[in-house]
Amino acid sequence: MITLHKNPVTIINGLPVKGAAPGGREKTIAYRILRAHDGLKAPDRMSIRFDGMLSHDITYVGIIQTAVAGGMEEFPLPYTLTNCHNSLCAVGGTINEDDHAFGLSAAKRFGGAYVPANLAVIHQYAREAMAKAGGMLLGSDSHTRYGALGTMGVGEGGPELVRQLLNDTYDIAAPEVTLVWLTGAPNKGVGPHDLAIALCGATYGCGFVKNRIMEFAGPGIRNLSMDFRLAADCMTTECACLSSVWETDGTVRDFYRAHGRENDYKELRVKEGAGYDAMIEVDLESLEPMAALPFHPSNAVTLRDLIANPGDILRQIEKEALSRCGAEMRFTDKLVNGRLAVDQGVIAGCAGGTYDNLAEAAAILKNRGAGNGYFSLSVYPSSMPVNLELMRTGVAASLLESGAVLKPCFCGPCFGAGDVPANGGLSIRHSTRNFPNREGSKPADGQMSAVLLMDARSIAATAANGGVVTSAADVDYELPEKHEYRFNREPYQKRVYNGFGKPDPDEALRYGPNITPWPEQPALPAHLLLRLDSVLRDPVTTTDELIPSGETSSYRSNPVRLSQFTLSRRDPAYVGRTKETKAFADALEGGEVPENVKAALEKAGFADTQGLRIASSIYAVMPGDGSAREQAASCQRVLGGGANFCRAFATKRYRSNCINWGILPLTTKEEDFPFETGDWILLKDIRAAVEQGKTEIEATAITKDGAAPLPLELSGLTDKERQILLDGCLMNYYKRRNRT
Repeated sequence: MITLHKNPVTIINGLPVKGAAPGGREKTIAYRILRAHDGLKAPDRMSIRFDGMLSHDITYVGIIQTAVAGGMEEFPLPYTLTNCHNSLCAVGGTINEDDHAFGLSAAKRFGGAYVPANLAVIHQYAREAMAKAGGMLLGSDSHTRYGALGTMGVGEGGPELVRQLLNDTYDIAAPEVTLVWLTGAPNKGVGPHDLAIALCGATYGCGFVKNRIMEFAGPGIRNLSMDFRLAADCMTTECACLSSVWETDGTVRDFYRAHGRENDYKELRVKEGAGYDAMIEVDLESLEPMAALPFHPSNAVTLRDLIANPGDILRQIEKEALSRCGAEMRFTDKLVNGRLAVDQGVIAGCAGGTYDNLAEAAAILKNRGAGNGYFSLSVYPSSMPVNLELMRTGVAASLLESGAVLKPCFCGPCFGAGDVPANGGLSIRHSTRNFPNREGSKPADGQMSAVLLMDARSIAATAANGGVVTSAADVDYELPEKHEYRFNREPYQKRVYNGFGKPDPDEALRYGPNITPWPEQPALPAHLLLRLDSVLRDPVTTTDELIPSGETSSYRSNPVRLSQFTLSRRDPAYVGRTKETKAFADALEGGEVPENVKAALEKAGFADTQGLRIASSIYAVMPGDGSAREQAASCQRVLGGGANFCRAFATKRYRSNCINWGILPLTTKEEDFPFETGDWILLKDIRAAVEQGKTEIEATAITKDGAAPLPLELSGLTDKERQILLDGCLMNYYKRRNRT
């Protein structure tokens, strides 16, 4: 099905052949696009300027406020603000709609585009209105992926978008490129999520494509519809790659033509002599319907195995639930006569809510129905034009007749802001993620539920079987008739505000009571005494665990309020500890040395408190998998955070978020990290070390038993990143730059 080749390959006579060719990487589609946007032209580094950007309503307020603080007067590139995340009024009051009013006023003032709530999810709008073959888009959402349209999309934290708004660049090490070579054609009942889950399962755990570009090519592409490619492509994020790009062909040209943008099409083909650092071979014909078990998209199993051996598989997940979430969930209670029965099905968002997915789901459900038991089925189309096409062709009516509930164009089920299952519920979803509690449950409050990721086709097959997990490959149904997709742009023409190039400085930004500026942050001091306020020993810590999604979305525009949710579902006592650390820091700044601080410094043999600051810190084995949202780092900073300690960072984007918020990204080779919550780590002369570009940092770990050296690494920093850390955060960096 999927084979990994870790050694280089080169395209010779149109086929991948083992072995590297000089300069081959520059001939890849990825590098041809990257170099066209790279102003540095260095062999090992790139400075990218994007063609456009996009953000949703969880992130754009903070991005714009940061850019304004840095001196922005208008958007220098097309910037689209969508409203598909913070759309439910989950807490009452005006909070969410105040953010939307701010967004529209910002689009008018600075010259941007504004897509109202329930009109489109962010990535479908980008596909329909922004993507260009050979182009690059930057988004403040991790699933910014438009490679199937020939557009390289990169999902990053908000500060990276701020840089573009302030005419700065996206600076990265020249990435490696992995070829994804597709052959064959998928069988009936196999959909894009089956390919995506299989790829995640094969690549994520071993880091095969981590921070690389995935370049899709090969004869199998022509056997995939545009929607199949798009839905699979957005999931490359879950493989931990930096971006993705596909060969383009007539199917892609037809997509651009249908959307009235044929001039944005360009043929992109692999070139003779193109060289890749590794290769993934995918035989599409051997793909099977898949499921991603809780609690990660890479926990891949075939539905065939899950249906045949549910007990053994579910018992293993019960153990993982207890270790990861600290809560007991009896997945084996879902077994009915030896079959796995689930409580809910959801098809939604950029991955699930495409036309082809919903049309085939409707075909499977036709004359069957979803039943009137505990199982329920909800469907979220990805945009209003898609919704209109579903209505025009009768697919929407067919879904409704089957008992499915048709809902707005909204990303909520992807992050726990819609269709939260009942306590003990097991949901099957064609959405992007199934991290712990991402479906909205709260183990700390006694509520625990979980998600299996599955393709829309097998979700429909399961619905038709009353909620008993069923593979679409085992259902007899007629495929939907092929039809010419008609894109109805009327909703966009009548409701989207397009103001790029037409800023109106007289338009005042509209603030609500929940929209507050970022707190001031201090520069890096001469010496730093860090208290470990949380020690997480899970193999991976997701951004959802660092700052939960779901109901916290309403506070994204209030940094202090939002920070109170930090680690709330993983380490509920963390915020209280940071407040203790902040009290120590305030006392020291006021000239008083608290007794426990004095005792720690005496153990370390450090007597001079001049130039010393106290800050909070966390240790996690591998933090930052998942969302690009900057709040996973900024909330730590708002609470007084000064450093992250880890074995390695799960993603480049989370590490960048830490740097941009002035949090030292320190790595340790300590296999077990034998330190506990409440211990201290002293970084003597840390400012001088950063100024001098040192990569090996001498630290002292202080425990109840004494003090010991702790070797740390601070490697891979650019000159700009070092200066950001010295200034204390990206906002301070731009303020200082403007002053000078």
